[in-house]
Amino acid sequence: MSISYVNGRYVPHANASVHIEDRGFQFADAVYEVFAVQGARLIDEEGHLDRLERSLGELAIPEPMSRTALKLVMRQLLRVNRIGYGWLYLQISRGVARRDFPAPQGLTPTLVMTVTRQKPFDPQAALKGGRVITAPDIRWKRCDIKTVQLLAGVMSKTAAYAQGAVEAWLLDDDGNVTEGSSSNAWIVTAEDELVTRHTDHAILGGITRHTVMKLAADNGLKYVERAFGLSEAKAAREAFTTSATVMVRPVTHIDDAQIGDGACGPFCRKVIELYAAYMKQGASA
Repeated sequence: MSISYVNGRYVPHANASVHIEDRGFQFADAVYEVFAVQGARLIDEEGHLDRLERSLGELAIPEPMSRTALKLVMRQLLRVNRIGYGWLYLQISRGVARRDFPAPQGLTPTLVMTVTRQKPFDPQAALKGGRVITAPDIRWKRCDIKTVQLLAGVMSKTAAYAQGAVEAWLLDDDGNVTEGSSSNAWIVTAEDELVTRHTDHAILGGITRHTVMKLAADNGLKYVERAFGLSEAKAAREAFTTSATVMVRPVTHIDDAQIGDGACGPFCRKVIELYAAYMKQGASA
């Protein structure tokens, strides 16, 4: 039986609930983080907590507890569920109040956490990759805040799955790729330059994205943060996505255009190897 955490209590997942007038439910007035768990350890924990605190600050939602206390709760949730490999989902809303658009002051934030058991990251399986489609980026203009306002992503991801793809890459009004429905987008140019869009309000600064950038820099792989258009992406030597849930996944096709030879290329293979070693080190630390 899975156990979840709701406002100070560890409860059976089937009984976990929040009030109907919670502002996360009524207005998507809430933020979240997803932590990969490998070897019963939270990967990139500090980076996720830094981003969580930033998101809360941007929305002026008080932190429900100190970072030290939050870490203790997350570890206890992993222990009671005996989770060695999987994900931990954490969500904080502004709290419960009578339904009205203006954000009330002095509410007690709602904090919930759930866990999902998964298999350990398999670098060989990660080489398989998949196709992505493209779609207009119709999201709001503060994608840098990790809120639960995800309906546009739901729509584009659903469309991708309906077409046999694994992800949708979103295009801004200038025809540039912003990011995926639930991942960051990368390409490798003919000059072996690793490219991902620069961070601004149009994309979420992915924690896995940041880790891949650091691993690339530490291992002599050239990368640059800049905008790139759909035509450049389709002409790329390689492409891949990153996120806390899929880690690193090669892109074999964009719409109907084959990328490279339609399989994981050497650059992406190297990134997968580096990331697998990074997670293995974190899991055994």
